[in-house]
Amino acid sequence: MAIDTTPTPVAERRTAARLSTRDRLVLFVLCAAQFMVALDFSVLNVALPVLGADLGMSTSALQWAVTAFALPSGGFLLLFGRIGDLYGRRRLFLCGLALFGAASLLATLAWDPASFLTGRALQGLGAAAIVPTGMSLLTTTFPEGPARDRALGISGTLLSLGFTVGMVAGGVLTDLLSWRSTMGLLALFALVVLPLAPRLLPESRTPERPRLDVPGAVAVTGGLLALIYALTTAAEHGFGRIDVLVALVAGLVLLAAFVAVESRTSAPLVSLPMLRRRTVAWGNLGGLVTFSMMSTVVFVLTLYLQEVLGLGAFETGLVFGVQGVLSVVAGSCAPRVIGRFGTRRTLVGALAGQGAVGLSLLALGEGGWSVVLATAAVSLASMCHLGAIISYGLTVTSGVPDEEQGLATGLVTSTQQVGITVGIPLLGVLATTATGLRTGVHTVLVLDAVIVLAAAVLVAVGLRVARAESGAVEAETVGTR
Repeated sequence: MAIDTTPTPVAERRTAARLSTRDRLVLFVLCAAQFMVALDFSVLNVALPVLGADLGMSTSALQWAVTAFALPSGGFLLLFGRIGDLYGRRRLFLCGLALFGAASLLATLAWDPASFLTGRALQGLGAAAIVPTGMSLLTTTFPEGPARDRALGISGTLLSLGFTVGMVAGGVLTDLLSWRSTMGLLALFALVVLPLAPRLLPESRTPERPRLDVPGAVAVTGGLLALIYALTTAAEHGFGRIDVLVALVAGLVLLAAFVAVESRTSAPLVSLPMLRRRTVAWGNLGGLVTFSMMSTVVFVLTLYLQEVLGLGAFETGLVFGVQGVLSVVAGSCAPRVIGRFGTRRTLVGALAGQGAVGLSLLALGEGGWSVVLATAAVSLASMCHLGAIISYGLTVTSGVPDEEQGLATGLVTSTQQVGITVGIPLLGVLATTATGLRTGVHTVLVLDAVIVLAAAVLVAVGLRVARAESGAVEAETVGTR
């Protein structure tokens, strides 16, 4: 009797997901760059008091150490993503790496607040070039299917891990060396990655060379800059300040103008039909919620662990170190989960899990057992969060032609940046303005969980409608890859 040697769907998926040696090297370069940027978001946080004393920055001015990076890194993402599409993603990626490395060196050697903040702003500008071009190089290098699922899983894991490692490394480096070592670490990362990238990364761009949409670029960049400034400043000073209100209104007006411009131009910076795709719209909603709400949980737990439970900065970092380890586990498992259940179900389930686990933090008290609860809950929530990160990235980029991958990944990364930026100002401020920190933290956790669970329902309905309207099998095509 003949033996059937036809590969099973599972075997086909495993074969397709295997990466060649060159693929692994390409993935290493792209993920190392993304990890470096994620590290920059958190590595400086613990060092801020020491930094301020060394450079003579007041407590109120320390927020600019974060804001100076966040403004350009979030404001120029869409513009740089489109420039990469038109004129070469690898070229812009390399320029971003070089600028980031030089800016990190400037911040390391800073002699006064102005030189340090200049370095931070240039770091943000470099990150705005690295993130969207790196993501689009990843999605154009690895074809849609198991290989891309695996690549995005590794990338998402390192993105989450970089933020967590930054919190731990920031405390260790500041205690053992100085705050300057946190910026020096980033310069070292860039020095390692930059020589490898030109040899490994393929150049890619759109075959046509349409004119850059300058009015749209000015409107969206100005709108994002104003909005991010308003939200980051409000986190420190509240929404009552005149500059916050003016920036908030200006940001909304400019973004509305951007939509009007894009609907009339022949070569738009952002394709409105793409924004009308339900997978893009609902996928990005899921991404916005998971990033903004998880960053809020990390923020309020950092306050709770130190101000209520009396933990030091290093001990607090260790709590989030456990979260980082489990994030790695979640990242390695996420592609298999997506392969089994599909991106839509994984995204919805991950959001629901993140919200449900967040509710358990309402049991936090003032005893030592609360440290155990906080460690376990934030770690489990982070595992769900990572599943949401990977599945929303796949949802948004699936089915998008290669010539528009820079735009799609620009939207993905803009959602990440805006999500990280808006969560703390909108909800985290409640923890510090309430009558008691414990009461404020509990209020934030309730709102956080409600928002995430509501988003899970909306995304489930929205993507189900998208599937029905397309008349096609679900985008993730479980069991057919």
